[in-house]
Amino acid sequence: MYGFIKKILFGFPPESIHHTVMRGLKVVNALPFGKNVLDAFCQPKNNGLEKKLWGLTFSNPVGLAAGFDKDARYIDELAHLGFGFVEIGTVTPLPQPGNDQPRLFRLPQDQALINRMGFNNEGVRAAAKRLQKRRSNIIVGGNIGKNKLTPNEEAVSDYEKCFHALFDGVDYFVVNVSSPNTPGLRALQEKEPLKQLLHHLQTLNSQKNKPKPILLKIAPDLTNEQLDDIIEIIQETGLAGIVATNTTISREGLATPATELEKIGMGGLSGLPVKERATEVIRYIHKGSGGKIPIIAVGGIFTAADAQEKLDAGASLVQVYTGFIYEGPAIVKKICQGLSSQS
Repeated sequence: MYGFIKKILFGFPPESIHHTVMRGLKVVNALPFGKNVLDAFCQPKNNGLEKKLWGLTFSNPVGLAAGFDKDARYIDELAHLGFGFVEIGTVTPLPQPGNDQPRLFRLPQDQALINRMGFNNEGVRAAAKRLQKRRSNIIVGGNIGKNKLTPNEEAVSDYEKCFHALFDGVDYFVVNVSSPNTPGLRALQEKEPLKQLLHHLQTLNSQKNKPKPILLKIAPDLTNEQLDDIIEIIQETGLAGIVATNTTISREGLATPATELEKIGMGGLSGLPVKERATEVIRYIHKGSGGKIPIIAVGGIFTAADAQEKLDAGASLVQVYTGFIYEGPAIVKKICQGLSSQS
């Protein structure tokens, strides 16, 4: 069924059809019995997949990665698609339009996407207001970043503003220093600036009555030496965990013709081509930390087997994004059914 619908959807520009479909989901959710229909088709009906982590109880281990619902517009609707948690953002202190369009591209031959969105969002205050109005009790993560025009020397201030503004509305935080689409951002993954940023956020967190888990999202393009530094920093700062991984700047091994890739240009690649590298990073961190750093896995998860691979490598939870686009709204239900049958 979704295969036919996908052919129609893929006939439209990716970014515009995304907004159209999500507005449609909002309409369905508002109709009498609309929620019941969504629940019937999309909600997992398995037992035994509940996961407790950081004092939070996840109804199932499959979440929606950041980037899909940047401005927290669709939390309640996404809850009816079966997700165990939803990560909003990346949000920045001030609204910003992001990079010029087109900036989102499908690579069907590779079951992948390339994006150079550039942290387009309405600003952290808009997201915080929407979170106050949500009705669902689904677990929500807040993915935070810096504005494009903020120099790296002042980046700590941007993350601090987002942290304070979202604190009452989210259940956990993810510090994004790994997007390839904001100039200079990945330089914050270097040891000293990263340590300074995370220490500062943890200090702010410790001053709250009930501190919240703070995680770090990392790129798949890091060397083993850089991953060793990440492990050391996470342990030193007492961060709650890692999200592995973000999109890659690599274009190796793609079936999409080189001429088409050249037309598309810069951007982060997600989907099946990232699957193997993301698993390698997860396995390396899990082994290098002695299994002491909780990991949310993201990268090339389309099926229950893909999710199980990440869990076997050492992940505690998984997130989908590109797989959601290619597999459709029943992806969580299918993954959970598969995981449940293997447990």
